[in-house]
Amino acid sequence: MTFTTSQFLALSPLLVASASVVMVMLGVAWHRHHTLTAALTAIGLNAALLATLYVTSLVPQEVTPLLVVDGYSLFYTALALIGALGSATLAHAYLEQHKGNLDEFYLLLGISVVGAIVLASSRHFASLFIGLELLSVPVYAMVAYTFRQERSLEAGIKYMVLSAVASAFLLFGMALLYAASGTLSFAGLAPLFELSLLSQPLVVIGFGMMLVGLAFKLSIAPFHLWTPDVYEGAPAPVATYLATSSKIAVLAVLMRFLHDTNALQQPSVVMTVAILAAASILFGNVLALRQNNIKRLLGYSSIAHFGYVLVAVVAGNALTDEAIALYLAAYLVTTISAFGVVSLKSSPFKSADADQLHSFRGMFWRRPYLTAVMTVSMLSLAGIPLTAGFIGKFMVIAAGVRAELWWLLAILVLGSAMGLYYYLRVMVTLFLVEPGMRRKEAPVGWEHQAGGLMVLGSMALMLLLGVYPQPLLDIIQKAVLP
Repeated sequence: MTFTTSQFLALSPLLVASASVVMVMLGVAWHRHHTLTAALTAIGLNAALLATLYVTSLVPQEVTPLLVVDGYSLFYTALALIGALGSATLAHAYLEQHKGNLDEFYLLLGISVVGAIVLASSRHFASLFIGLELLSVPVYAMVAYTFRQERSLEAGIKYMVLSAVASAFLLFGMALLYAASGTLSFAGLAPLFELSLLSQPLVVIGFGMMLVGLAFKLSIAPFHLWTPDVYEGAPAPVATYLATSSKIAVLAVLMRFLHDTNALQQPSVVMTVAILAAASILFGNVLALRQNNIKRLLGYSSIAHFGYVLVAVVAGNALTDEAIALYLAAYLVTTISAFGVVSLKSSPFKSADADQLHSFRGMFWRRPYLTAVMTVSMLSLAGIPLTAGFIGKFMVIAAGVRAELWWLLAILVLGSAMGLYYYLRVMVTLFLVEPGMRRKEAPVGWEHQAGGLMVLGSMALMLLLGVYPQPLLDIIQKAVLP
């Protein structure tokens, strides 16, 4: 087939992101310089973001049977790029004291975000699997990047092994669906879901195995067991990326898969997703209640938050796409802020990250700006009014109410009440003082100023979205699935 100019332009975010990876690689080959490499990465990611904005007037465009570039894919591409940009900014300060190669981190991050962009535009099993592996494989190395720390190496190996198992489930499920339908495109599977699933064992098993593979990547209960250990062992900027861009891209392709195949027209599929949502909300919140490690707490919290998102998926009405997009946008800025504070406190230490709750005790009296960011982040994660998290949760509840999912909404309210306890527990700790306590504080050098400004900007955005979300809603309305 021949490519038109408009198709090439539609692919420009992907092409620019790929070109930035090559640019960083050539820069490293020419001269190793940590700040230069980080700057090239930031320039490339920002250029890809600008390209995303530029092509909004040229979509939708079908680019081969594998990819479609439309408002939906561009919105989730932008979210993935913002998450990667936040991780790269935090990594510059975090890795400054790291003994070892620094530049390769940005290469891995760039390759992974290219995979996230492919996932956001995928409409075919081939592009889904290529994008997923391109996203995941670099993350194995990123999680274990500070391999001299035993926790980091253990987390990298654990994530690699379990993720390989999930990929095997995904591939086997694709094979079974192909055997039943003779096609690898999402839309080509739609006729299968118009018939009774009980009479199609290949479809039931294949769809179930695909759901298992994607649920693992999203850390949906009961496929969440890797999450707290990997979040705890991974360097804080990597945990930021893992919790944001990685999960958002996978959820984007899952939503398109469910939409194009009309899978949610089957009551059994809807009930399965509802059970996964309820389990994620309950398991995530209950297991976070007694956590004294903030990275593990945020890991369990992310399980619960994607359970909330699945409530909107189950609703399956006119509010679903808008609720999911708004919730993920709020979750993105909130998670970048929360992990950003952990990252900035952990930067100068050669041992484990400053992620224990006692490391944050009394932080208000030493680092009031970071305390303000963490406080607003916890309020947003809890869904307190005047924050972005409240608007996101309100939209999800509105979608659930319209669909009359009363039992699922009751679980959501119960989970939110439990979440309020452990989020407030973190907030209270920030203002406590214990004489003679061991303090772990990051230096306030110029290399930390970019990360500090970024988390302050994220805090401002959380408050702005909580007070005036209409501009974002206007963007989201153009990014719903057709």
